Amino acid sequence: MAKHSIIQIKDLKKVYDLGAFKVQALKGLNFDIEEGSYTAIMGPSGSGKSTLLNILGCLDRPSSGAYILGDDDVAHMDDKELSGVRGSRIGFIFQSYNLIQQLNVVENIHVPLFYQGKDISDHYDHCVKLAEKVGLADRLDHRPMQLSGGQQQRVAVARSLVNEPLMLLADEPTGNLDSSTEQEILDILDELHGEGRTLVIVTHDDAVAERAERVIHLKDGLVDQDIRKGAAKAVAK
Repeated sequence: MAKHSIIQIKDLKKVYDLGAFKVQALKGLNFDIEEGSYTAIMGPSGSGKSTLLNILGCLDRPSSGAYILGDDDVAHMDDKELSGVRGSRIGFIFQSYNLIQQLNVVENIHVPLFYQGKDISDHYDHCVKLAEKVGLADRLDHRPMQLSGGQQQRVAVARSLVNEPLMLLADEPTGNLDSSTEQEILDILDELHGEGRTLVIVTHDDAVAERAERVIHLKDGLVDQDIRKGAAKAVAK
């Protein structure tokens, strides 16, 4: 039975107007991402992957084309609408963790709900369960400076799950970790995928991309290759 596509990218373009000249970062991308899939996005510097990440995360808008997330075309939403989508439908995992130093583990996990106006007292047990899920049951009251890099990224993973998002969007999620800790985080992501979560990871690391079911390679603002289950399919130019 075919899976439902929760992301549809249709002729997506992004042009940066720098005054004297324009830079076309994305030149017309087309692909779908299915519910429950694990996709890595790769490409050299200047390929457009950071621009695509920002658009997928509703941090920026395309110049033209469609970006359908769930059942909504979010490509041309205003700032308030995009903020609502970010907070309720996307779980972010950043290379630099982006934790709030003054908050403990449980409070950091709760942050996306705080921005939705939801009180931590109503969601404390949910946040604790997520901390336990990523192996931080004995670190609930610790603040980021009291945690290792791997533990901080575990907090970030738990935080990405707190709003039950449509997809998890990770930007170089193991870029600041040593190889042993990297494997631990990748194992957690594998487990989340096994539970049916939709993962999209932007990475330059082949070892990270190997975990994915599919790898989309960008080059010069276009999809250069779309690789599924080890079978490469070069995209016609």
